[in-house]
Amino acid sequence: MLNDVVATEVVCWTRYTRHAISATGINRAQVAAEFSEHAAAEMQHAMWAAERVSQLGGEPDLDPATMAQRAHTDYTTPAPSDLERMLRDNLLAERIVIESYQEIVRWIGEADPTTRRLMEKILAEEEEHADDIVDLLGV
Repeated sequence: MLNDVVATEVVCWTRYTRHAISATGINRAQVAAEFSEHAAAEMQHAMWAAERVSQLGGEPDLDPATMAQRAHTDYTTPAPSDLERMLRDNLLAERIVIESYQEIVRWIGEADPTTRRLMEKILAEEEEHADDIVDLLGV
């Protein structure tokens, strides 16, 4: 389950990074900065989850060949060309991740409090990302 979180976070990092680089338009600077900030957070989440896998005696699965299949969201190809589409794609991805991580937190319950707290921390940051995107969309 944590390796799926690693894959999800790496895919989200990749999508946000691509969008930060390819964003165009009048609001490009503000949106690209937000995408870059989110990308950095997603990579941190991946590292935290991978470190927890290792702490539990497992092997973090960072195989790029299977990353997309294991992720809870997709990379979204082809890349959207306008900022609003990028924002909407990222909001959808965040909402999927939030729902997925809520389920993981419920599933863990009291069985592993350390992993549950980690997932709650990541979940809180994903909820902030969704709020940021809603603000940028003005919805």
